[in-house]
Amino acid sequence: MERDGGVVKSPAKKRRLSLNPTDWSDSHTQSVQHTRHISGDACIPAKGPIPGHMHPEDGDTIGISANSKLAGQTVIPFLAEHIPDQYAHSSKLPAIDKPASPNPSTKYCYRHHPDLKCRRQADEPSMNQLQHELTDLSQSDQQAITHVWTLFSAAPAKHRKLMLQGILTSCCFPQLSYLSSSVRELIRIDFLSAFPPEISFRILCYLDTTSLCKAAQVSQKWRSLADDNVVWHKMCEQHIDRKCTKCGWGLPSLERKRLRASKRQLQLRATGRGLNEWSPDITPAADTSPPQRTHTSVTDFANTTPASDLHQHNDGQTELGHPAGDDSYFQLRTRPWKDVYKDRFKVGINWKHGRYTPKLFKGHSNGVMCLQFDDNILATGSYDTTIKIWDVKTCEEIRTLSGHESGVRCLQFDESKLISGSMDRSLKVWNWHTGECLSTYKGHSSGVIGLHFDSALLASGSADKTIKIWNFEDKSTFILRGHGDWVNAVKLDTASRTVVSASDDCTAKLWDLETKQCIRTFEGHVGQVQQVLFMPAEFDFEDSASDEHDGTSSPASQRSQSTSGQEVVDAPSNDCFGAGFSNTQRPQPPRYILTSALDSMIRMWDTSNGKCLKTYFGHLEGVWALAADTLRMVSGAEDRMVKVWDHRNGYERTFTGHSGPVTCIGLSDCKLCTGSEDCEVRMYSF
Repeated sequence: MERDGGVVKSPAKKRRLSLNPTDWSDSHTQSVQHTRHISGDACIPAKGPIPGHMHPEDGDTIGISANSKLAGQTVIPFLAEHIPDQYAHSSKLPAIDKPASPNPSTKYCYRHHPDLKCRRQADEPSMNQLQHELTDLSQSDQQAITHVWTLFSAAPAKHRKLMLQGILTSCCFPQLSYLSSSVRELIRIDFLSAFPPEISFRILCYLDTTSLCKAAQVSQKWRSLADDNVVWHKMCEQHIDRKCTKCGWGLPSLERKRLRASKRQLQLRATGRGLNEWSPDITPAADTSPPQRTHTSVTDFANTTPASDLHQHNDGQTELGHPAGDDSYFQLRTRPWKDVYKDRFKVGINWKHGRYTPKLFKGHSNGVMCLQFDDNILATGSYDTTIKIWDVKTCEEIRTLSGHESGVRCLQFDESKLISGSMDRSLKVWNWHTGECLSTYKGHSSGVIGLHFDSALLASGSADKTIKIWNFEDKSTFILRGHGDWVNAVKLDTASRTVVSASDDCTAKLWDLETKQCIRTFEGHVGQVQQVLFMPAEFDFEDSASDEHDGTSSPASQRSQSTSGQEVVDAPSNDCFGAGFSNTQRPQPPRYILTSALDSMIRMWDTSNGKCLKTYFGHLEGVWALAADTLRMVSGAEDRMVKVWDHRNGYERTFTGHSGPVTCIGLSDCKLCTGSEDCEVRMYSF
């Protein structure tokens, strides 16, 4: 503390104030008027009490309750005890030997070390104002106030508390009001900067999207923490392709392979590892997903053109559109997870408010009965016996696949082949890149209405009331019988080796491909069931349907989690799926299925017990088409309308435009495609 004749010159950049006892002169004894001593310590005005509190008039001086000798006997030992490095030599007292204490200059609050003195740094503007006000006082008043400050600064935490308690009991209401307003600002601390990064990340993971964006505007330090990939990866993992368990808000899906690849490194950063240059190298966890086996091409089933011919074109370009042998194409391209979330959030908002870009595909001469699309290609099948391949970006027809003798009712394609089913009782396999028909299968006695293939298995449903399973590995087939009318739709689940079917007999059935028996029949519709589909494995109807959480979206989910970090969902026992699942480690079928029927209703079913969990009402006539993911479902009906539904709240939005019944629907994370008997296909890009 710099002093000049007892006047504090510049306390703005000092952590505490001190007073040199040698500066106390006998001249101060003349200023001890109008005071009296109480217990030899505190002093109060000698005049009689005045209601409330009594304050010295302007110009009065503050008296010291002792001369320099008394101060030297009472104050100097106190200072020498608590700050011996500064006062032991002045007081001519032996320094008190105490064990060395840790350096109190730490960024953590002293309450974590109650035996240490607080060393909070005062801000410069406040100290400058304090210095100016102190300079306006008389010499004796300055010395008296500095004396009080020095005692308080030297005192340990326990003594400080006692001093403050005594001062508070002497304060009147205006002074207490001043303290209240001042303390409110002083106790605000930058806790994120004080905490280790892993604790700050943990705190930020409990914020919703809006709060995270606001936190990033507080300071540069907060921005670096709030924008970190650890926080936004957790936000993406919680909301993308699923509904948040607290707010019910979900975003469209993204490539899960990338999510798995970076998850290991981000988990280590969130726990404090890998944050510094001296941390051990982080090795990404091995991908535990089962290796992709090479499936036998369906063309091998008929000993036709080998599948390898389908993957390479004459111009040296692979089917994905990149130069053959160019390894730079496969280099990992990364983006901040906040940008990923932002892009998906925009798409989600467009879905919510119905903002889209429409596209129209015209070319068929009869009703469109089936369709499928990806990012670049749209395939449509029609009653005009043709299949057309379209460019999604330009809406132009690429080629037409001709060969069926009757209307095409169903189709499905992957990167190399397209399989179609027709009312002419045949299934055809096409190379959709060239338009060549590779093989034809005839195994039904009536028209093929529905099909679905996955890896080496193909299931087909027919108007002959049967389901036929085609195995392209061992070239075997078998038939499932049990429906009493046309089989309109089939869906395979190769993991559990089950298939679900919908029929005009007003029922849906779940079949075991191992035992070739019907596991369960779903009864409840009063009209012909036109569509059936499995819900994704990560979809959980009970969580999405609960209304107990009203909070804002937060990555810190309320779902229970296992030690491996995977969500824990109460699964039914294998026994409820029949003898084929008893006493085995066989995966269970997907928990939930959706069905639509000509009774104008859509139903959600539990495959473990056959119960109808929810019924969706809204269409005026029969529902022909149905598509769904973890966020929403879309239906098309005889009433020419397309409706979007939320699994929790039901109806969301209606799209119109077709002049005929809507017969087929395709759905992706940012696109919706519909086909109708008016010969048109409409695509809505969100």
